[in-house]
Amino acid sequence: MDDINQTRRDILITGAIGATAAALPVAAGAQTPGATSPGAGSTPAPATGKVALRVNGQRSELDLDTRTTLLDMLREHMHLTGTKKGCDQGQCGACTVIVDGRRINSCLSLAVMHEGSEITTIEGLGTPEKMHPMQTAFVKHDGYQCGYCTPGQICSAVAVLDEIRAGTPSHVTPDITQKPLLSVDELRERMSGNICRCGAYSNIIDAINEVAGVKA
Repeated sequence: MDDINQTRRDILITGAIGATAAALPVAAGAQTPGATSPGAGSTPAPATGKVALRVNGQRSELDLDTRTTLLDMLREHMHLTGTKKGCDQGQCGACTVIVDGRRINSCLSLAVMHEGSEITTIEGLGTPEKMHPMQTAFVKHDGYQCGYCTPGQICSAVAVLDEIRAGTPSHVTPDITQKPLLSVDELRERMSGNICRCGAYSNIIDAINEVAGVKA
């Protein structure tokens, strides 16, 4: 019985040694210094393109990865960090800027799409020394709390008043053939794309109304 067990043990040991020896060349080849796997290093460099535009009245020309969003161009390449990155999915409005007179979510737009565009960010609306009337009204009516959404709120609010003056209807405009009136319903609808997680909505409406010349 002992001879049989010894034989079995020897067979198992011999088999394990053989399997290990067979695997060694493969492992050694995989770990050879400088060895590369098939296709390594074949990833193409990202495509880049030049874009020339005006930001806050100043002409700029940048060479960017064509996948760069307008938001990242402003924040990472031009260091205009007033425009905030919130959801990065176009749902919160924190990244709102004004492009050629219209407000857009800059996180959803590629920078190279705006060749020749005129872009206004919160820094271009006013400075601490010379604030835009909308900025002043937000301060007066406490239209912010944490302040993270405020740059997008203010850019959007400025554009909203321009839309109403131009007669652009909204989803709640009773008669699209008539110039929309400045009302709470209109303002709420037009500002609905800008989320304030602190809930300062009524104060924001008061600020917009003051700039529009309506008694809050």
